[in-house]
Order: sequence, then C-alpha cells, then structure tokens
Amino acid sequence: MTGEDTGVVFPAGPDGRRSTAVLGRSVVADALRPVDPTGAAAAERETNWRSGYLVHFRRLVEAGLPSREAALAVADAGLASLHRRMRVAGPDGTEQGLGELATAPAGRVPQTVEVTGTAEPERELSLPFHGGRLRGDDLLRRLDAWVGAGVVEPSCAEAVRTVAAHPEWLSVPGTTVAVLGAGAEMGPLTALLRWGARVAGVDLPRRPLWERVLDTARRGAGTLLVPASGGDGDLTGRAGADLVTEVPAVAGWLAGLPGRPVLGNYVYADGATNVRVSVAVDALTARLSAERPDLALAFLATPTDVFAVPADAVEQSVRAYGARSRTAKLIGRPLRTLSAGRLLQRAYVPGSAPGIADSLVAQQGPNYALAKRLQRWRATVARAAGTTVSMNVAPPTRTRSVVRNRALAAAYAGAHRFGVEVFEPATSNVLMAALLVHDLHTGGGPAHAHPWEDEAFAAAHGGLWRAAYAPRSALGLAALLGYGAARG
Repeated sequence: MTGEDTGVVFPAGPDGRRSTAVLGRSVVADALRPVDPTGAAAAERETNWRSGYLVHFRRLVEAGLPSREAALAVADAGLASLHRRMRVAGPDGTEQGLGELATAPAGRVPQTVEVTGTAEPERELSLPFHGGRLRGDDLLRRLDAWVGAGVVEPSCAEAVRTVAAHPEWLSVPGTTVAVLGAGAEMGPLTALLRWGARVAGVDLPRRPLWERVLDTARRGAGTLLVPASGGDGDLTGRAGADLVTEVPAVAGWLAGLPGRPVLGNYVYADGATNVRVSVAVDALTARLSAERPDLALAFLATPTDVFAVPADAVEQSVRAYGARSRTAKLIGRPLRTLSAGRLLQRAYVPGSAPGIADSLVAQQGPNYALAKRLQRWRATVARAAGTTVSMNVAPPTRTRSVVRNRALAAAYAGAHRFGVEVFEPATSNVLMAALLVHDLHTGGGPAHAHPWEDEAFAAAHGGLWRAAYAPRSALGLAALLGYGAARG
C-alpha cells in the first residue's frame, strides 16, 4: 500500500471510494444536529458539496450563537463525528477506528537530537515590516494605526503591547513549544528560536525541509529538539516524522520532553491530505492530553472563515459603507443589479450584535474549511475543560500556498482597494508568535462568556471584519483589479 492509503484515512463507502464530500457533509450534519436539526438535514441534502458547502459552514457558527451550551454542543458533536468516522489503515490493508490511536503502540521510538543556536537572544520585541523592523514607539504607533484602520482588533494591539512591555516573556522559560509543521511559513518556530525558547520541531522527513529548519535553529538563540531515526548519519536525512502514520511514536516522543508542554498545530497540506493530517493531530492531542494533563494547545485560525464579531466591528464597517466615495456609490449600484445582488454587498445589517463576518473563500474548498473548523472545535472544547488555549485569527498573508493559487493571489493583490491589508509572511510570523507568548503567560487570555468572544479576542483579520463590503462580494473585483500586480 502507498502512503496515500495508510495511516489516518477517510472512510470507504460501499463502492470502496474514500469520498471527501461524503465525509464533510456527514460531519457538518452531525455537528448541527444537536442544536439545528433543520440545518443538519439541509447539509445532508446538499448535492454539490464542492461549491455548496459555504452556507453550511456559516450555519455552524450561527447555530452556536444562542448560548455557550449551543456552541459547545456543535463543537463536541463535530469532533465526535470525525473521530467516529475517520479510519486508520495499516500497511497490510487492515483498518481500525481512529480511537485505536489512543493506545496503539509506537512503531518506533524517535531519538531526540538537540540543536543549539549560536546567537544571543533578542531582548526586545521587534516586528519585521516593509523591509525594516519596528520596535519601541514605532511598534506602538503601527499597532495604533492598524486599530484605527480596522486591520486588527483593539484587543490584538493591547496583547502585543503587553508582550512588548514584558520582553522577559519572549523566551517562554520553563516551556517546550512543540511546533507541528516546523517548516510552515506561518508557524512561530523562527521567532521563538530568535527569542531563545526551547522548541520541539515536528515535520515530514524531507531533507530540503530539515536543511532549512536546522539552519534556522543554528542561526537562532534557542534550542531545537528534533525527532530522529537511529544512526550516525547526517541529521537532515534522519529528522522528522509523518503525523498521518506515526501518531503513537510522536505522542510518546513529545510526552517525554522536558518542561511545560505546548502543542502548537501549524500543519498544512493540499486538498484532502489537509483533513487527514488535521485529524491525525487531533488524535495526537487527545492522546498527549491524557499523558500530560498540563498540556497547553496553540492554533492559528484562518481569516478566510466565518466568525461572530463584536458590535463595534459592525459599527466601523457600517460607517465605512456609508462613507463610500461618490464614484463607489455610482459604480456599486449597477454592479449589484447586474450581479443579482452578489457584488459589493454591505457586510452587515446595521445594529447586528454580534455580526457575522463571512470571509469563506470558495476557491479554498471544503476540505480546507473542515480542517480549520476542526481546530476551532478542539480549541472550544479544550478551553471549556480548563486547558490553556492560544487560538488567534491570523491576517491574510502572501504565503506560498496563496501565491500558487492564481485567483487568490490576484484577490490579495487587489484587496487594499477594499480596505483589507494583506501581510508579508515575516510580519505575520512574528505578530502571531507574540500573541502566542501573550496567551501562554496569561492563561490563554481573558475568560469570556461565549466561545465566539474567545475567537474574536486579539484577532488580526487584516480588515476583513471591519471593511465596508462583505468579503466574498468584493473578492472577484479585487482579483480583477489585482491581476496585473499578481502576475508581476
């Protein structure tokens, strides 16, 4: 059997096919059923999941708004459905339920190789920005400017200010931060190592990836712990683990590391594999939580999703819509008419509290949406159980995966015309790492009455929540305007 057929896999149907659409439709329906039976039935009846999933993922958020209990019920049911439905396939073709990973023996015991950086730890928070680095008053002014422009939530700026005022926090002393997806563009590995932290890096056993990660570690100021196969060969050829097939081995390795453990989920893969690896990480989370009750969890939420947002975000968006230029108003009216209302819609009904910011992007697909929603569900359930959780909305960022998608690259290139700021990876990395440090030193940030408020806290959404137009209604025009810049 190939790597596509082993480890965590989608369930096979009666015809033997592993349908991602059937799985996604079923999980969303299961998540809705406890609080919204009508929505669950609508999800089950959806015949074109590839393009029709958007409304159902929005409904998952809306169904949880009436109460904290409703939001928890959606998250619990969604997680339970994934764990009940997904399978684990062995090399010999046998299949078992995902629950087997909770106690399955490790196929190997990775060695721990320690790589120590050669630099001095940075003693001050500085943020890469437009080719320079912002620190001190310049950093604070940039945070204020972002808040004024609606690019980040005020609570995001306040959290970063707090970290800047406590530079001793940067190295997260006494902690080992496990970065799953060590080579990820949006992960915190580089920033944490610059600050002198201890990081456990996990990623696929690919030599070019580990050459880059190990070089980052040696040029940093912290300590990188690497899982490696036995032998005395070059570490780049021995480092890494495949989360899809090696949950028990990775869990055993992480459980034995020193310090307070933090499990940071920064994994990403294309297409259906994204769901497989995300489910594998969730199984790893459940197993490691049982072995290490002091485990903290960390995630990055994508801005291209559906969120409930505070009333003041709605108010700023409504003001922006009302303050459109005369030209924008003249152009907008016929565009809305010709598109049957799909283009340049106002983002919110005035007075909505909370509002619903629907920034799902159809081109990213239902597998991406499910993988990211799974992480939000785990964060919600874990936080309710008393676990320290860091989950912050990251800004739209020009990552390699975005640039590869021509439509998204063009939309991001034209987004500034609609009040959305797209960040460079270097800026996003450090900003989100600073928010992680804040959360680890404040017990996950302040307690809120409802999970939607936890998700909205410290969000760096790039303006998607506070711009005049509903994001999807402006996306096509942004892409059209940005096409030339994206090609360049």
